[in-house]
Amino acid sequence: MRRVPIVPTVIVIAAVLTMVGLGVWQLERLQWKQSLLAHYVAAMANPAAVPFPSANPQETEAVLFRRSSVNCRFTSNWNSISGRNGNDQAGYVHVVLCGIGGNKTAYVQAGWTQGPQHPEWKGGEVSGLIAPYMDGSARLIADPAAPGFEASAKPNPSDIPNNHLAYAVQWFFFALVALVIYGLALRKRWRERG
Repeated sequence: MRRVPIVPTVIVIAAVLTMVGLGVWQLERLQWKQSLLAHYVAAMANPAAVPFPSANPQETEAVLFRRSSVNCRFTSNWNSISGRNGNDQAGYVHVVLCGIGGNKTAYVQAGWTQGPQHPEWKGGEVSGLIAPYMDGSARLIADPAAPGFEASAKPNPSDIPNNHLAYAVQWFFFALVALVIYGLALRKRWRERG
């Protein structure tokens, strides 16, 4: 009589169920991400301006890829990072922290240059699109660019990673491999015990 070891079988079944659950969760995340990206595309098509968000993540999420404007009263903490201009040329985009009044600040992507040095810009009225920034906050991508800069490439929601389907397939594959390996191990055990 072929006996199946109880403890290893329970462990393998629990692991397989966990992997299948993670695969299903990734499929749910795929639906959520597709809905979110569709929302961003619709937001870019909406010409109505919204107030620039505070540091609240929920407020920021609600207005990403919408038009906004700020009055940059002073600038500090310039950050030059690799980026592209409106003609898809590589270079640097320049993000500055602006004081916008009432102890509030906003990151403004003033524009693009070919090198890392940024033109002298002291601030002023800036309008453009709200986009995500490195630290989870928002930045205003100036459109038109600030004086002395060229226009940065417009943000594109399709640049946001959406690899949940690949992760789901991966988890389902891991579950299948675990079952196959356990099945082969059981077969070997039964042959040895004849």
